[in-house]
Formats: sequence, structure tokens, C-alpha cells
Amino acid sequence: MRIAFFATCLADTLFPEAAKATVRLLERLGHEVVFPFEQTCCGQMHINTGYQKEALPLIRRYAKTFDPYDVIVVPSGSCAGSIRHQHAMVATRHGDAGLAGRSTSVAARTYELSELLIDVLEVEDVGAYYPHRVTYHPTCHSLRMTRVGDKPLRLLRRVRGLELVELPAAEQCCGFGGTFALKNADTSTAMLADKMDNVVSTGAEVCTAGDTSCLMHIGGGLSRNNTGIRTIHLAEILASTEAS
Repeated sequence: MRIAFFATCLADTLFPEAAKATVRLLERLGHEVVFPFEQTCCGQMHINTGYQKEALPLIRRYAKTFDPYDVIVVPSGSCAGSIRHQHAMVATRHGDAGLAGRSTSVAARTYELSELLIDVLEVEDVGAYYPHRVTYHPTCHSLRMTRVGDKPLRLLRRVRGLELVELPAAEQCCGFGGTFALKNADTSTAMLADKMDNVVSTGAEVCTAGDTSCLMHIGGGLSRNNTGIRTIHLAEILASTEAS
């Protein structure tokens, strides 16, 4: 299968290993991965902070860039959620019916990574090997917008050598929420403290998730507290093999 890859801003600028792992994983499974160089931001941060009109050029670019492809993968529940639930809405609100229709069409072909693997490629065992004790944080957007459910957990359970431990109060937000962490720092810090306590209680070596934004927030706290627990994107675990 030919799959177009939307890397996302955070992966591109701060967490390139998550993007590279996504490509390695899909190529190992026998698929061709295409990276359209015209891609930029999905516009989520503009939309969520009230700058919807300013997001329109980004929405147009996403629709134009990815319209030629039948399948698009995004290693982020947050960005996938924005593409699927916000792009057409914003276009409609600003009177661009053509863009709304095009955005709806492209959004229907856009999948978060675990969705792509299980729902489209119909694979749960991706041949991964990762001999570590791991806990999984289900991010808010993956739970409530893309609704990936237990798909990441199903993939992790098939990774050889991996010991998966349940995260207490897993569905509680980590406190990041984009600019929420900046505008409501005290509340965000309190939410992060609860999340870190739950992660530490598992005795895990690694905390994983499908969004680098949440991992950045949680990982920063775990590092500052010298817990010794690492954060790593789901794609990096699934791309790992005994050879690597």
C-alpha cells in the first residue's frame, strides 16, 4: 500500500525519532511511505486558541497536499483529531463550501497510527521486540476525538519482550492541553503531578503514548523529578526489533 505521511510540527521540530520510527515500521511491514514536502502545520494550535481565520491557509494547504493520496497516516491523535473534526467545520464557518467538502474527503482518509495498523492494514503483531516494563497513557484527543479505544494497547500486547502494566486513572488528562499549560500553569502543574504519581506507581521503565505533546509534558516532569522513567512514542516501540 502507498501511504502518505503527515509528520506533524512537534515530530518535525522536536521529536524526529517518532517520525522516523513511523516510516521504518510501515516500510518493514511492506508498504511504500510517501512524504509530501509541501506539508506544514495542521492549524490546530490556531483553531484552539481562537484564530480560526488564520488557520484557513493551513487547512487549505493540508487539503491540497494530501488530496492525491488514498491513505494518510498521522502519528498523533491530537493532529488527526483536528484534521477530522475541525478542518471542515472551520471552512464552513468562514463560508468556503468547496474547502469544507475537500477537507471532509481528505479527513476521511486520514488515520492515527494505531487506527491505520489495526483498521486499515489489519495487523496487530507488527514484529516488534522491546524488552522493557511499559505503561501507556491514552491521550485526551485519542480518547475523545479520534476514539482509538484500546488499539494502542492491542498493539503493545503483541510486542515481544514487553511487560505492559496498567496506568492508574489512565483516562485523566496530563495537564498539557497546548496553551492551557501556559495560561493555566498552576492547574496544569497539579494535573501533571497526579499523572506522574500514577506513572511512578506502576514501576515502569517507560511511559508511552501516541502524542509527542503529552509525552513532552510528562517526560519533562519525570526528568525534573529524577524518576529515571523515560517517555517514548508508541511508533518507536513498534518499530523496535531484536536486530535494532
